[in-house]
Amino acid sequence: MSTVPQSGSGASRLRPKYLLFAFIGLMIAYVLYHNESFLLDSADPVWKHYALIKISLLPHGIAGAIALFLGISQFSTRLRARHVAVHRMLGRIYVCAVAIAAPLGVLTQYLDELNGDPRSFTVLAAVDASLWLLATGVAFWCIRNRRIEQHRQWMTRSFAVALVFLEGRVILGLSGWEDLGVAVAETVIWTCIAFAYPLADLVLLIDERLRARAADRARGAPPRSGGPGQGAAAGAQADD
Repeated sequence: MSTVPQSGSGASRLRPKYLLFAFIGLMIAYVLYHNESFLLDSADPVWKHYALIKISLLPHGIAGAIALFLGISQFSTRLRARHVAVHRMLGRIYVCAVAIAAPLGVLTQYLDELNGDPRSFTVLAAVDASLWLLATGVAFWCIRNRRIEQHRQWMTRSFAVALVFLEGRVILGLSGWEDLGVAVAETVIWTCIAFAYPLADLVLLIDERLRARAADRARGAPPRSGGPGQGAAAGAQADD
């Protein structure tokens, strides 16, 4: 293991992650206030809308909330390093929560067709659930086979799909597009789904570069300013 000083490279490496989690926290707060405040008002008219889908909506919402919050914990470096058993337990709960929330989300959207939602929205929900289940399943398979780096990559993609729930609501709410009809909402959510995996890979790439720079500073080596090809060429010259 590397003996990188905590006060130097470790702090700079972790700071972007904390900023990202702070942004996710702001999205959660906004959605709770803007979209879910009806939970505190039994007289809110939206309860009539949910009357037809409450059988699947309640377990879907609970499992989805558990997955969302536990997903954040899975990226805690301190938790992985100091409490491995807890990390594994929370990871298993996350997998179970996704396995419940994803299919129930499709069922809920299908039942919501009784309230007038189009079948295309159900198809959207099915694609979203499939990508979430795929990433989570591959991540679980990787960790069972001790492929740690691949597990981290697929867990990041899984959590990126989980965030679609927040992203769509934040974009629609802040832009005012939520009042423009179902077609606009579908377009926004399709866009969030399409960018989920690529954005996760971008986060992984940035994290990899930051960790590489931290390792270079720890060794006293000059920072890497070139791309992967340039780094590989430098490695080949060193071997010569």
